[in-house]
Amino acid sequence: MRQKVLITRKPPTYLMEQLSAKFDVETWDFEDQPIRRDVLIQKIDKIEGLLCLLTDTIDNDLLQKSDNLKVVSNLAVGYDNIDVNNAQLRSIQVTNTPGILTETTADLTFALILTTARRIIEASNELRSGKWKTWSPFMLAGMDVHNSTLGIIGMGEIGTAVVKRAKGFGMKILYYNRTRKKHLEEEHGIVYTNLDELLQTSDFVSVLTPLTPETQNMITLNELKMMKKTSILINTSRGGIINENDLITALKSEIILGAGLDVYEQEPIPLDHQLLSLPNVVTLPHIGSASVQTRMKMWELAVLNLTIGLEGGTPPNLVQK
Repeated sequence: MRQKVLITRKPPTYLMEQLSAKFDVETWDFEDQPIRRDVLIQKIDKIEGLLCLLTDTIDNDLLQKSDNLKVVSNLAVGYDNIDVNNAQLRSIQVTNTPGILTETTADLTFALILTTARRIIEASNELRSGKWKTWSPFMLAGMDVHNSTLGIIGMGEIGTAVVKRAKGFGMKILYYNRTRKKHLEEEHGIVYTNLDELLQTSDFVSVLTPLTPETQNMITLNELKMMKKTSILINTSRGGIINENDLITALKSEIILGAGLDVYEQEPIPLDHQLLSLPNVVTLPHIGSASVQTRMKMWELAVLNLTIGLEGGTPPNLVQK
């Protein structure tokens, strides 16, 4: 009998045809909404392979119902939506899609730095609402990015890619990471420091560390108070790393100048959330890797991981814990 696969969104047609030639494939065809929990529960014990998104919670309650599941292929680099430990206890392979989205996410990170610093969204809204009447010396004056200091929390692949972009702007670059990376210091002239010093001296703080129990609420009001009043916080990693209530307090109280956010504690972020009402915040709907080229490559890699795992091999991007 052919193995059964569930895909929680509709993949590109050529990949659907590729999978259907080998497996019995079922998809969740509602592109604009995650698969419902009750549907996952209903189907999980009937499938050998699951290709899911970061919007899908694959927790232990679900895994306990998955008598036949062999592979969970996550269409994302992060895998905090999956209970990897319990999956491994049940001999279920968990895979992700690293590397592919590095440059695209770095592009978006630097776009947020520029957009927030130069108040691009505010300026566009000013023009479109008819409020632009004349030139004024300090009208919508923002902060320079060139020759400023960038502090990066988390020096992984995306952090390294952001470094390359920042060097083009003549920025001084500090970084804080669980492990020091002297080869990057020598190659790029970046400076390793502790978190407190990074926060105190950076004009821009970019959060690029994964969400783990150790990094949950890593940035609270205490850390925000260490930052300069003229500094800007950027987050293109995961929402839970920054305490959003504390961030709102800091922005309202002018403890920091502004923030650029692509991720949130709850996604989609509720429309009545206070972050969406603050003029000194640029908010994006988690589009860090959202280029056509990158998303297609992510799909291809997720399908490859799934296929190799179901055929009895070791997927190239097996998550190890």
